[in-house]
Amino acid sequence: MALHRGKTSVRLWVMLLPPICCLIAFAAPISAQTDPAKARMQEMDRRELQLSGPTADNGHGNDPKRSQAMMDQVSEDFQRILTLHNEIVRSLVANQSLSYQFISDATGEIRKRSTRLQTSLKLPKPEPTTENRAMGTNLKVMKTKDELILLCKQIESFIRNPIIDKPGTVDAQQLEKARQDLHSVVQLSDAIKKQVDKEKP
Repeated sequence: MALHRGKTSVRLWVMLLPPICCLIAFAAPISAQTDPAKARMQEMDRRELQLSGPTADNGHGNDPKRSQAMMDQVSEDFQRILTLHNEIVRSLVANQSLSYQFISDATGEIRKRSTRLQTSLKLPKPEPTTENRAMGTNLKVMKTKDELILLCKQIESFIRNPIIDKPGTVDAQQLEKARQDLHSVVQLSDAIKKQVDKEKP
């Protein structure tokens, strides 16, 4: 159940941010390309043009340092979420009790970093659905352990999305699923933290 992704894997994924963001920005189906590498470069170029437009970064234009800083932040957020996920999973599998403080700190950090990823990856909060509302209702009757298991499953679903797991994959449906999964991670981590903070001795 634990996920293992090295820094190299995360870096490869981060390199695909421009084409992924470009797909979101243009929201149009991408036709089959005969040369995936060339297509990827074209998407990156289009994204660079969009980012360097007159309204980008409040007039700062295409700043390589800002771009690198954003990529580094995304990589750090991604790695930290994976680390916390694995710590929670190891404890649950070993049937070890987790302190209220650890759960509060871990879910708080997962929420903060997931929310930042929503912005960095341009995966905004989706429109409310019946499924989202049902999840919110179910959380009220779940035990903390079950909520943590559900949170870990949502993180895994996001990480294993083909767009994330297989660099080079660009698919509008999978992109929407990634957005839904990331939003679920934000919701769950927030709900767990609030509940645990109320129950702290």
